[in-house]
Order: sequence, then C-alpha cells, then structure tokens
Amino acid sequence: MSLTNRDRTIIKDLNKFRVMDRDSIAEIYFSKTKDPKKSANNVLLRLLRDGEIQRSTAFTPYVYFGPDVSIKQNSQKIGHFLAILNVYKEIKRLGNLGTFLVEPKYGKKGIVEPDVFCQYRKTNFFIEVQRTVYSDKLMNEKLDRYIDLYNSGIMAAPFPHVLILSDQRYGIDGEYPFQVFQAETFTQFINGLKKEEPAPIKIKSAGLKLRIG
Repeated sequence: MSLTNRDRTIIKDLNKFRVMDRDSIAEIYFSKTKDPKKSANNVLLRLLRDGEIQRSTAFTPYVYFGPDVSIKQNSQKIGHFLAILNVYKEIKRLGNLGTFLVEPKYGKKGIVEPDVFCQYRKTNFFIEVQRTVYSDKLMNEKLDRYIDLYNSGIMAAPFPHVLILSDQRYGIDGEYPFQVFQAETFTQFINGLKKEEPAPIKIKSAGLKLRIG
C-alpha cells in the first residue's frame, strides 16, 4: 500500500522528534477523527507491519520511532524526547508556532546543543527542557556555552532568547548578551509576560527587552 501524505508526515516527524507516544500522535494528526486513538492505532499498526516505523512496547501507551532513528527502545533518553514533544504540543496549542527544531547542531563539538530552537510569534527561542535537576554550577556552565555560541557569530542577530523550563529554580549569576528566562512551562512563561510583576519568570539580561508579536 502506498503511503499517504499523512503517513509521510508522521514518519518525518518521528525522525524529527526521535520518539512519539501513541496519544501524542493521535492528538497531533487525528484530532479531527471520530476516535483519534483508534485511528492512530490503525495507521501506526499498518506502518509498523510495512516496516516504515519502529515501536517499543516497554511504555504505556506504546512509543514509536522513525526509520532513521537509532535509539535503544528502553533508553533513558526516551523520557527526555517525550518531554520535548510535550513542549511542542503545548506551544502548538497556544498558536503562532513557526519553526521547531529538536536538538539542532551549531558548529563544532563543545558548542552548546539546545534541546529546542523554535520561533513563537516571530520571536526566536532556545529552550532547555530540564527533566534532570542540575546544580547551579552546571546550569551556569551551560549558559556560558550559549555565550560561546553568541560570540561565534554563527547565529544571525538578534540572538534567540534562552528559556529554561524546569520545576527547579536556578541561581543564575552574571549578565548575558541575550535574555535568560525561567518558568515551569511555556504557558506560565507567556502568562508571566502579560503581567506587570515578573514573579513567575527570572530574567537576566544586558539591558535587552523582550518583544513578542
């Protein structure tokens, strides 16, 4: 059976996100069907039988991988990639989501590797999806690598804002040539921008102002 346009989109996104769970696939691609989960199951089973995708039954619901993805089906990285996928779904629900890249590479080894580069309301962001609790020292070292990326000139101006999504609040020291934000979720971050008080968000910048829209 030849692949449909939706089949190709699912396979492409499975390669992009590395791994996607059944419920997320149902939400993203089958939300307009009568029974999204059942529709997703039928399509995913067909693609699996045809050798177009991979599956792990170690999770509930099952998770799926693209044909180009080489990751152990019980890898601890799976939880991290699913957290990135949840951020994508959250921003997509908010609307005005442009580019969304997963773990983009910039330059040589040692340059910071963001979890996400995305464009929301025509504003560029690097997003760190922190499921693991870092020490303040490690987080500041990671931000220092963002400074290295800034100084490399690889990124066209203006340099993206850096958003750390975590339940943990980090003590971020120093000033940066870009803005650094902290929030538990992207929605909390956006809602915080609508308020006069900056309580939900921690901002460190070198006099730059954020404008979205």
